[in-house]
Amino acid sequence: MDGLETRELRYFVAVAEELHFGRAAERLTMAQPPLSRAIQQLERRLGVLLLERDRRGVALTAAGETMLVEARRALDAVDAAVRRTRRAAAAQPALVLTTKAGASHELLKQLLDAHAARPGAAEIDVLLCEIGEQGQLLRDGRADVAIMHAPFDVMMGLDSAEILTEGQVAIVPAAHPLARRTSLTMAEVSHVPDLPIARWPRHDYTYPPGPGPEVRSQSQLAQLVALGRTLLVIPASSRAWQWPEHVAVPVLDAPLVTTLLAWPAGTHSAALAGLVETAHQLELGQDASA
Repeated sequence: MDGLETRELRYFVAVAEELHFGRAAERLTMAQPPLSRAIQQLERRLGVLLLERDRRGVALTAAGETMLVEARRALDAVDAAVRRTRRAAAAQPALVLTTKAGASHELLKQLLDAHAARPGAAEIDVLLCEIGEQGQLLRDGRADVAIMHAPFDVMMGLDSAEILTEGQVAIVPAAHPLARRTSLTMAEVSHVPDLPIARWPRHDYTYPPGPGPEVRSQSQLAQLVALGRTLLVIPASSRAWQWPEHVAVPVLDAPLVTTLLAWPAGTHSAALAGLVETAHQLELGQDASA
């Protein structure tokens, strides 16, 4: 069988995500009949049925579900190759570093300042993102390296360098009685009747059950805390974004969090190697000051 074309994969992903040929055709800015023919041709070439079609609509078969996962990975890899190749061809190639807005602000500044002081250091472009987006930005090549946090972020397919391991704090409304405490426990912050803990998206973009509000961004979260609608538990170094209406209280038994510099496994470049070496040196500096 001849190799699949990226065009075929993009067609299939559109239909598989929309589960409707008409909407998929609109998304692809093409007519529906040629899209239907392209999917049928893809199924004949593969020798498997990818989609169940009936009067009620379109559904993925088991083979179709597998194809959707693999097609997304393949398209991400193609997009990554194009983006990174173009960056490498620039007159002054730069590394794109992505991080959640407001996360590890002081640590990131230390890393960037230390790297900039290295002779011949590559330029670093910072790409701010929302909760849980770093992995996708690395996979599709919009970013080369990321600041991530274990055990919360998915590290599969990534290499990493540890920078800092630290405790966590609860960010609570300044007017709430918890703000007057010098420390808290996870039990004390997990079931506050008038202050339910915020719910972050899981890695599949769904939310765990619970009474707390669903949050998607740091700005949304900050305002909800200021309004007295929620609290959250985060790494101590991520509190730089807190507002005057917030108070940070150490949570003594919260799991330790490790801040990492992460990049796609198998990636090699002099620019990346220089930043990783800086991260290792920064880690030693953190250890020495502990």
